[in-house]
Amino acid sequence: MYPTNYLVSRLSLGADQTPKKVFATRPGLSDVTYAELFQGAQQLAQKLMGAGLQPGDRVAVQVEKTLEAVQLYLGTVLVGGIFLPLNTAYTGAEVAYFVGDATPRILVCDPARVSELTPLAGDATVYTLDKAGAGSLTADLPALDPSFEPVARGANDLAAILYTSGTTGRSKGAMLSHKNLASNSESLRDLWRFTDQDVLIHALPIFHTHGLFVATNVALLAGASVVFLPKFDAEAILNAMPRATALMGVPTFYTRLLDSPRLTLEQAKNMRLFISGSAPLLVDTHEKWEERTGHRILERYGMTETNMSTSNPYDAERRAGTVGFPLPGVELRIMDEGAEVAQGEIGVIEVRGDNVFQGYWQMPEKTAEELRPDGWFITGDLATRDADGYVTIVGRAKDLIITGGFNVYPKELESLIDDIPGVLESAVIGVPHKDFGEAVVAVVVPADPALTLNQIEAVTATQLAKFKQPKKIIFLPELPRNTMGKVQKKALREDYSSLFA
Repeated sequence: MYPTNYLVSRLSLGADQTPKKVFATRPGLSDVTYAELFQGAQQLAQKLMGAGLQPGDRVAVQVEKTLEAVQLYLGTVLVGGIFLPLNTAYTGAEVAYFVGDATPRILVCDPARVSELTPLAGDATVYTLDKAGAGSLTADLPALDPSFEPVARGANDLAAILYTSGTTGRSKGAMLSHKNLASNSESLRDLWRFTDQDVLIHALPIFHTHGLFVATNVALLAGASVVFLPKFDAEAILNAMPRATALMGVPTFYTRLLDSPRLTLEQAKNMRLFISGSAPLLVDTHEKWEERTGHRILERYGMTETNMSTSNPYDAERRAGTVGFPLPGVELRIMDEGAEVAQGEIGVIEVRGDNVFQGYWQMPEKTAEELRPDGWFITGDLATRDADGYVTIVGRAKDLIITGGFNVYPKELESLIDDIPGVLESAVIGVPHKDFGEAVVAVVVPADPALTLNQIEAVTATQLAKFKQPKKIIFLPELPRNTMGKVQKKALREDYSSLFA
């Protein structure tokens, strides 16, 4: 349909081959066909060109989840722009940083925030788009121009910039090329067996790689349909299951769905695949899900800079607690001090392949630190690989606790504590300590109100070396998480930084 544009030429195959097929069903709204999706994308592309967008210009977007926002993504790429989605939870001060760093030509925001964000937009033209898909962006769209030609873009041209969550230091803009996005989604489509017969329940946000560059792109590449939900809604997902075939989610999706008595074998009998990512899935959740639905959740691993890098297999054993094997075309090694570690040993994951980003926007020094000249990206994730080749993430290198000169890997403690009856989940952190440098602290969420500190201490005292045992155990009603379900250990470290002062 758009042969000169590397990414959109692939994403638009469904519109080429089955234009009248429904791409998206939406609660309370009309269905949208493949043809309508791309007609709207082209009209937005024409509007962006009319507003002066040039190839390589950035389009920053902080809006609610709508199909019009998906069309804006496609339209931006069609005219050679760089799509820059922003978390809807970001404050004005945070948006000011992203706008100042990326200097977008266009900023699209919710009408409710236009007066707040316009003064921060610099030279950017500001448009609005609300949760119903209305606003100045979609008002007075130009008529479809049959002679429209997309801007020619090749494999290595940038398609998007995604800012990292900024758990340490300033957020970094990961530059993703047309090939980064296309190759990764094609691998996932094939590995996870997506076809034009699939119906994907899409309940993820689209400001993140999971919802936009995995869920949306994979569905488009497969010619599949989506049940397009504005946000996570357990009842809406359960209602969609009898007519759907797949769900992509984060662990929180699965734990909340397990709370519903409507989650049964009968309700899930039409589904073929449940995928989880963006945060670790507890073994207990795996087991309960299989017991209730008859399905084994497929867990995978990725990050902003690499899209997806590994996945549990479709046909072979989906091993709880692991993230499976490198994707086809992705090389993975586990390193420590410049050498690959032995089987079962802990090291830092490095990956190389067409999925790996092009570097950090305007941060050449940071790029040089993390992206080697030969293409290997240092992820900062600590992992092991077992005799069968399954990769297990044990934490972030920055989460490593060094107490009294000894290394403590939080995942080891968390796995032990999570298995204690009465524990829902835990997070292990290191906080400053005058004698040991750092002290091990376990933050625990009880599943049973009768759980006591003594029960946890009794297990850790017998199962762990003294230096690994928590010097303090704290009970909380829940762990702090970001919108993708990742536990925010940085927030916990800040909250308890003076615990031993």
